[in-house]
Amino acid sequence: MTKKERIINLNISSRLAVLIILVLATISCEDDPVKADDPIDQTTVTDIDGNVYETIQIGDQEWMAENLKVTHYRDGTAITNVSDNIAWTVTTTEAYCIYNNNANNEVDTYGALYNWYAVDDSRNIAPEGWHIPTEAEWQVLIDNLGGDEVAGGKMKETGTSHWVSPNIGATNESGFTALPSGYRSYADGSYGYMGYVTSFWSATLSGSSGAWVRRLGYTDSDLRLSHSNKEGGTAIRCLRD
Repeated sequence: MTKKERIINLNISSRLAVLIILVLATISCEDDPVKADDPIDQTTVTDIDGNVYETIQIGDQEWMAENLKVTHYRDGTAITNVSDNIAWTVTTTEAYCIYNNNANNEVDTYGALYNWYAVDDSRNIAPEGWHIPTEAEWQVLIDNLGGDEVAGGKMKETGTSHWVSPNIGATNESGFTALPSGYRSYADGSYGYMGYVTSFWSATLSGSSGAWVRRLGYTDSDLRLSHSNKEGGTAIRCLRD
């Protein structure tokens, strides 16, 4: 083989090697696609009490992936804790409580329950840079997850460690990790339905007596729009500004 032939063969081999590398790189990218609407890695936010919450990106929104449990407003003022049932029913100012008065340390898993007066308080219950979502912002989340009839399932924690069986449709593919925190009745101050349902306040009034909430249950995948009296005790998820 002449020197010229050896040079030609070397050039052909080099080109083949580059072509093989490009093909392998293309196959690798196809095996691990990145979707524009996939949730990003979780980060955290810290409230004024020092509680640290995981957060999750869903579409263009960043949500807390845990229920709020703060006991002070941004300015350091304490949120009023009301444990007595009768006192809860007649309270028409800001207040919070822990399910069953935290008899089994429920706050660590399920967070706190707040009336709407706490949601609406000008001292701000959400951490700096965050807020209580409006109903319109809840609707953006729902649209990102495919609509009201399937969004709840994509938001609920899977399994029955916290949710009562059958926990229908739960995939938690959004990373929202909704837990069945129950609620506190505005009528008699009793706690109920932990394990069965959860509701989240919006900042949007539904009338003179109440505001809109979004509700999830153990028997379906819906994320229902419901009215709640302002005196009811309901969970909060915050949204980044």
